[in-house]
Amino acid sequence: MRRLRFRGFSVALAALVVAGVPAAFAQVAKGPSGLPLPRFVSLKAKSINLRVGPSVDYAVAWRYMKSGVPVEIIQEYDNWRRIRDADGTEGWVNQALLSGERTAIAAPWMRGKGTDVFVEMRSAPQSSSAIVARLEPGVMIKIDECNGDWCHANAQGTEGWVPQGEVWGAYPGEAFK
Repeated sequence: MRRLRFRGFSVALAALVVAGVPAAFAQVAKGPSGLPLPRFVSLKAKSINLRVGPSVDYAVAWRYMKSGVPVEIIQEYDNWRRIRDADGTEGWVNQALLSGERTAIAAPWMRGKGTDVFVEMRSAPQSSSAIVARLEPGVMIKIDECNGDWCHANAQGTEGWVPQGEVWGAYPGEAFK
């Protein structure tokens, strides 16, 4: 069994951080793109400016320095998407900088809660199956499928199933392949 540690994603605060409120977990609306709002995607580029408004004319509030970070699209305007990250930071990015690839963060709300707090990755989508890894809160994972209760994930080369309620990057009850 592997123990995976958080290798924090680097972000540099450039100006103002706009904090958001937790998202409603049900997808109830569709944006101008025809896709549901809110929805999860990931950052495509290694360096992305998060802006205070939907244009390059707006100030940069934050800079992401890692690709693959899961974000939630909460609003659309033209080619711009208002996103929220796992810490609640909100702002605008161009849609070209986002990817439909699904990623998630293991229990980010549990960071700093102690050294014995883990998300258990299992060999099958059942709480009775063998543990293949213990993920520290904050570990980023790639998810390729969720059945509403469990997500099939890959974390730093280790594959398995994690409880869907213990990751930020898939809504409770959301199923996809």
